[in-house]
Amino acid sequence: MVSHREDNAQRIASLDAQASALRLKPGMGIAEARAMHPAIEVVEADPEADRRLLESLADWCDRYTPLVALDGADGLLLDITGCAHLFGGERALLDDLLTRLFHQGFEARAGLASTPGAAWAAARYAGSRIVAPGEEAELIAPLPLASLRLEPAVCAGLESVGLRTAGAVMKTPRAPLVRRFGKSVTLRLDQATGNVEEAISPRLPVPALSVERQLAEPIGLMEDIEALLLLLAATLRSDLERRGEGAQRLQLLLFRVDGAVSRIAVGTSRPLRDPSLIGRLFHERLTALQDDVDAGCGFDLVRLSALVVARLEAVQTDLAGAAVGEEDGAAFFADRIRARLGREALLRSTPVESHIPERAVELTSFADAFARSASQAGASSFPERPIRLLREPDPIEMISEADLTFRWRRSIYSAVRREGPERIAPEWWKDEDGTPVRDYFRVEDEKGHRYWLFREQPQARAGGPARWFMHGLFA
Repeated sequence: MVSHREDNAQRIASLDAQASALRLKPGMGIAEARAMHPAIEVVEADPEADRRLLESLADWCDRYTPLVALDGADGLLLDITGCAHLFGGERALLDDLLTRLFHQGFEARAGLASTPGAAWAAARYAGSRIVAPGEEAELIAPLPLASLRLEPAVCAGLESVGLRTAGAVMKTPRAPLVRRFGKSVTLRLDQATGNVEEAISPRLPVPALSVERQLAEPIGLMEDIEALLLLLAATLRSDLERRGEGAQRLQLLLFRVDGAVSRIAVGTSRPLRDPSLIGRLFHERLTALQDDVDAGCGFDLVRLSALVVARLEAVQTDLAGAAVGEEDGAAFFADRIRARLGREALLRSTPVESHIPERAVELTSFADAFARSASQAGASSFPERPIRLLREPDPIEMISEADLTFRWRRSIYSAVRREGPERIAPEWWKDEDGTPVRDYFRVEDEKGHRYWLFREQPQARAGGPARWFMHGLFA
């Protein structure tokens, strides 16, 4: 028996079959229940743990349909449209679901109907029943008002005027019902009978494409999982080629026989559909997560889903059927690093619309940077810039401006070649503190080392000599 605090008293929140046989009911005070049966065992309710358990069950129900929604604190709604034939029909699917839940230790009831409202009522008030299309009104007519999913206050009001069943409400003229009890009564009736469409909002986005394999014998070795993954990727490739698309985010779902589900995702810098490349990405990810993926008694269902897809034009294949030029070495290397170490493990500098050197680039995730650089292909480039830009301009002591001899970090450098100046003005719409105008010079010393110096314009400062700074080093 589970208790919770209500109105400054501990009351029964839920109970099992044995407690129900002792004539205990939800809402009864714990003190009263202990007075009747001193030996009863009471456990304090933990709503957060219940929520986590319900979400794990929702993950497990993905084996039947990707459209799974949470229904309150104790139920799930599954839209199995187009999925029942994969399990041998509606009755076979329902029996398989209830049998597997029973072996996992759950006492569950299920209802199946063409409307969510009728399925909800069938599961809670009519046992594990399948309602044929058109029989929704016949199902709910003898059921109590709570089967319509009405608020307790509305149910109490309807019962006070003698309406105690859903059938009685259905026979009552609607105008008086709406005036007295609001539109919720007629809305719930119409939703249950199918006169008003009711959509299910899945808790997770539905993948664009999915392929799966149900196994007669569970597998648990990483080698077996990766071998099966290649077979699934080959099937997925055919579907992607038919649509002219490639996957940019893939997810591997491993359904364990005891109900646990492992979700492993990888991202790509560009659309991908080559099975061998997909297999190598997941190999890196599985290697990084091998201590976190617990096979337990084995996985009996493996699914590969393409969560995000993008247009990918057809590519030439060689005589062996492999794609020519599909693998971009730098992009795929980055994808493998990110799969092993995480999305933010590898960053890339990308141009920003600013002419100020320290603001002209930023570090972003490699995948985002790859997409941005592809979209900016052909854009005008800046003049020559150093390969290494100092984090902050470093002050230098100018010994002679005529031949650009300067002291930097305790060493003296003399320019044998120079180019400039290149004037860079501040961004006046951002800089409100009067940042000085800079004159930049590209300088080469006698050893062939090249530097990027700038001089702040003296007139931009409140008097005093010009100041010089080191800002970057060329290759």
